[in-house]
Amino acid sequence: MSGLQGRWALVTGASRGVGLHVCEGLAGLGCNLVLHSRALSHTQALVPRLEGVGVQAVAVAGELSDPVQVDVMIDAALKQAPVIDIVYNNAAVMTPWRDDPWDVPADDFRKSFEVNVISLARICYRLVPPMLERRWGRVINVTSGIQEQPNLTPYAVSKAAVDKFVRDFAPRLAGTGVQMNLLDPGWLRTDLGGPKAPNDPATVLPGALVPALLDGAGGRLFRAQDYVGLSLSQALDKARAG
Repeated sequence: MSGLQGRWALVTGASRGVGLHVCEGLAGLGCNLVLHSRALSHTQALVPRLEGVGVQAVAVAGELSDPVQVDVMIDAALKQAPVIDIVYNNAAVMTPWRDDPWDVPADDFRKSFEVNVISLARICYRLVPPMLERRWGRVINVTSGIQEQPNLTPYAVSKAAVDKFVRDFAPRLAGTGVQMNLLDPGWLRTDLGGPKAPNDPATVLPGALVPALLDGAGGRLFRAQDYVGLSLSQALDKARAG
């Protein structure tokens, strides 16, 4: 059913939270994985665990706030995987809550954009052209439903930039076999979402898998929480219907 058997996916921020659940979901569909984290030690235990379900898994590391490390990470991914068919740009940072929304340091914006936007764009620029040559690929860029939170403006504005990136590129990709979409995982109890968030990280599935599996989708926003409680086939049917 999946069409992902034997394909290779790069998942950034794979060691925990949304990234970890996406990796487990993809592995269950027979998809091989390149696991990104800041340090190789963060995914050390995850590699054999995923390989235990019958897929191949390799680890790469890189600090996404450093452009040099981003390129080194991509090089390492391409050396260990024959191709990268699927990209989940999941890793992100949220700068601290600022009590005074009119006094946000410029460095908050710089850090947010370097990790959440510039590294994401760099990964797409390196990995989408080979997908176009093969006429198949899936790029899922993780966004956020955050709104009306000026105390977190650097994070919110960086995610708005991700939305714009996808919506500008999606029409260019139409008819190529390569799809770029957005995924909003919802407000989850992760390191980024905090302990007061209403949703368990596990609720990102099956919705997070839909944009990797659905054909004919480009420039769409998929909200993982819309698919909670559904089977994967039911989630796909729901996504096809609207």
